Amino acid sequence: MALPSAIARYFEAANRFDHVEAGKCFAIDARVHDESRDYVGSAAIEHWIQETSRKYRPRFEIRHFDLNGEQVLATVEVSGTFPGSPIELEYQITLSEGLISELVVL
Repeated sequence: MALPSAIARYFEAANRFDHVEAGKCFAIDARVHDESRDYVGSAAIEHWIQETSRKYRPRFEIRHFDLNGEQVLATVEVSGTFPGSPIELEYQITLSEGLISELVVL
């Protein structure tokens, strides 16, 4: 079972700190929930990716994922310049028409 293309492209771009390409993996009206905040829409999500990259220099390695239709639950090891690095986080991702429509960091 392969990781859906939009998700694989998102993590690849994020690992290169390429907020423009990472942002293209999201639907125009997508929603991201991270660190108790919501980011809605392309511009807000691209800004979130850029700021997170600048602040934490995160690197992502997918350890495991379950695919159920348009829903993906992924266990991701995240390392970077933040206390407690590395850490495993759960990502709940919803796809719509081949793009990420929602990403929730649990």
